[in-house]
Amino acid sequence: MDLDITRLRADTPGCHTVNHLNNAGSALSPAIVADTVVDHLRREELIGGYEAHAEAADRLEEVYASIGLLLATRPEQIALVESATEGWSRGFQAIAFTRGFSADDRILVSSAEYASNVLPLLQVAAASGAQVEFIPDDETGCVDVAALANLMDDRVAVVAITHCPSQNGLINDVVAVGQVVRDSDAWYLVDACQSAGQVPLDVSTIGADFLSATGRKFLRGPRGTGFLYASDRALADLEPFPLDLHSATWLSHDYTVRSGAQRYEYWERSYALALGLGAAVDYALALGIDAIAGRIDIVASRAREGLAAIDGVMVRDRGLRRSGIVTFTSDTVEAEDLVPAIKSAGINVSLSTADYARVDFDAHGIHSQVRVSPHAYTTEAEIDALIDLVARTLH
Repeated sequence: MDLDITRLRADTPGCHTVNHLNNAGSALSPAIVADTVVDHLRREELIGGYEAHAEAADRLEEVYASIGLLLATRPEQIALVESATEGWSRGFQAIAFTRGFSADDRILVSSAEYASNVLPLLQVAAASGAQVEFIPDDETGCVDVAALANLMDDRVAVVAITHCPSQNGLINDVVAVGQVVRDSDAWYLVDACQSAGQVPLDVSTIGADFLSATGRKFLRGPRGTGFLYASDRALADLEPFPLDLHSATWLSHDYTVRSGAQRYEYWERSYALALGLGAAVDYALALGIDAIAGRIDIVASRAREGLAAIDGVMVRDRGLRRSGIVTFTSDTVEAEDLVPAIKSAGINVSLSTADYARVDFDAHGIHSQVRVSPHAYTTEAEIDALIDLVARTLH
């Protein structure tokens, strides 16, 4: 399905003020998202926070249903959280609390994994003696599924994979990874922070025990939102830690935990932002994720080709299948200097540094790079403006 780019841009007020190529950081929201958030805040202002929450109860339930459609799963398998990191952490905390870790355990993680995922793994390893091992890349730069299969044994407790790493443009084959992990007792965590809203997701096909995502990136929702998918296995066998009065019920001398994924939520959060997330998901679903993915691929490919044609520029993206994240370096100007120059011209890009994904950056001898991430509302003219500016800046 072809997208109406004129309509997309009309729905997105920010398109009239900036050339926004930083959607892997935080996207420009359609107006309906901000309107939904503000409308709920106004109700809180007029009738009170708890009362506005109660009034919006049915609409909040619809948010779970919408995310369920996005992931091809049931609403009761969705928890609303404050960020992708918060969702990922709550899944991992449940594994650590219920199962525990010891010196006999191995934790396998993709070499392109984001720092906020790796750091808790390193903490657990330091405290328990468990080993954190990075899965090798294949010849395309993606997770080597065959190597992962060779690494699997009864000691593997967790396999953690980032679907679309934020720094190298590739898309890992999380379905193939899931097929390997499925034959073991290991827990499978997928970080879909950059893929949700950008590429189709079917959690039953992926086979993850937990899948976490944010609202603010390619879904174009508000900051401070995210969600966590929990598999039937995770709901049956794991207990979140810590619990609160929303995720569990305190009995006289005991407690019972909620049956669905809302056991991974806390009572107090922004319900205005949750409604805004629902509006963003509904907007994306109405457009069609396949259509969004196709459009992003067109403009991202144009950026890669145009940047690669500039003398002294190296596009750093890898993988057989690529996302809407485009990264590059220059032989003559450091990324730390190039990013401010681009932003001062009214084009939003971001700086990607080695501390975001240490193993991946070190393996390729990169300490920083420019990251460009268009969206479906990006025009070819905006991509060309970036390419022209980079060429003029470097020469």
